[in-house]
Amino acid sequence: MNPIPVEFCGDGPARYLQLARAIRRAIKTGELSPGTKLSSARIMAQAYALNRHTVMNALQILVAEGWLESQERSGYRVTHSLPIDSSLRPDLTLSKHRTVAVAERYQTRSFNWPIVYAAQAPLSLSDYRFNFAGGLPDLAEFPFDEFKRAMGSACQRLDTHLLHYGEVSGVPDLKTQITAYLAKARGLVANELLVCNGSQEALFLIAKAFIGEGECIAVETLGYPPARKAFIACGASLVDIRQDGYGLCVEDLAKQLRVHPIKLLYLTPLHQYPTTVTLSMTRRMQIYQLCYEHGVAIIEDDYDHEFHYRCQPIAPMASDDPAGIVVYVSTFSKLMFAGARLGYIVCSNSIMSQLTALKQLVNHKNDVLTQLGVAQWMKEGGFERHAKRMTKLYKNNYQHLDRLLQAYQAQGYPIRYDKPDGGMAMWVDMGVNVNQLKEKAKLSGVYVQTQSEFYFEHSTRSLRGDASQNTHIRLGFAGQSPDMLAKGLQIIIDILYE
Repeated sequence: MNPIPVEFCGDGPARYLQLARAIRRAIKTGELSPGTKLSSARIMAQAYALNRHTVMNALQILVAEGWLESQERSGYRVTHSLPIDSSLRPDLTLSKHRTVAVAERYQTRSFNWPIVYAAQAPLSLSDYRFNFAGGLPDLAEFPFDEFKRAMGSACQRLDTHLLHYGEVSGVPDLKTQITAYLAKARGLVANELLVCNGSQEALFLIAKAFIGEGECIAVETLGYPPARKAFIACGASLVDIRQDGYGLCVEDLAKQLRVHPIKLLYLTPLHQYPTTVTLSMTRRMQIYQLCYEHGVAIIEDDYDHEFHYRCQPIAPMASDDPAGIVVYVSTFSKLMFAGARLGYIVCSNSIMSQLTALKQLVNHKNDVLTQLGVAQWMKEGGFERHAKRMTKLYKNNYQHLDRLLQAYQAQGYPIRYDKPDGGMAMWVDMGVNVNQLKEKAKLSGVYVQTQSEFYFEHSTRSLRGDASQNTHIRLGFAGQSPDMLAKGLQIIIDILYE
């Protein structure tokens, strides 16, 4: 058929968008009925005095939206299955009276959704002026312009095949960069690597892949709440293992391995969450040997390895794993930002296929453009430069918080703490009960986490202590300026010792 009449507006949208809009309108009004064959792109270009590529862009938009279909050597036709049938068949639209009647019919009783897992509403940390969240990076110092250039450079060389299904384990360029970085910075050889939507997805995948309903995961008594929630959501039973001032108690782990059918042990050995204790090499070796003897795999969550201030960090347990029982989890969230949603798993060949298959089932793959941008940023050296800058900045905050706490000690406040070797937070014994602190601090615009938040009372073996003994708070120092740290801490002091 001849091209439909189209009036182009000089100051309107791009010509291809105006053409697409005109054809779409003609289909909706019935001027172009289902099955109608359109004029060729060449003829339309001549009729509208447009470049042929402009016409092709308009037609491709309509194909993507479902208005047209492309047939090889036959051109374009109006599809028989239109996106909006009601635009062509208004007689099928419910009348106002019928709509009301249907609504009243289904309002006679409420529908009860069968809630299996009751999740808490997400927390908005932006509501707080003073934010002591332990893993919050300082976004004011992130090199967004540099990262934007890396993203642009990656897009210019984009292999569009990566945008299709496939490469479930991650974009090859990013996996190559992460592998090289782990070998250089952490002494870890990553033969198998799976890119995930943050470490939270990684923990969920591991538990889902290897834990059956009611089977046990051993966890530190004070631990990372989102990890425990992921394990519970996968049907696991949790077994608390005692801690002391040096980390996980090996003797208690040995006892619980004899009592409970434990399949996984979840650890944060570098900067234990929340206590910030670094597990010694001796205890690591003892724990590894116990787990090997009992057939238990270890999840090593190394969430903030980059930040160390007093000495070089101990290498990950996964870097010396002759039996292949350690599943290593880490993230970019602490160095970049949580919205990047980039974490990864390193593990033995024997279990990677299972994790990759489950990853494909859950969400198929991570955002490709973000992966390519981060890979380019790492290749250009931006990632390591940023890590060095932030380590220097956080060390300054770390020292400033240390001086503030020492000053309060000198004034007679019963504050005690051990300085961690690195990380983004301090675990501080305030010497008084802190159970009411969180809600009172919230009223003053201060976000702070208290000891009770890190217990999990629904464990198969829960070691949740007496509430009157909750005297610790976790003070994150990375995400605030020294001035804000001082002002926020003063509010906490005033609340606790008023």
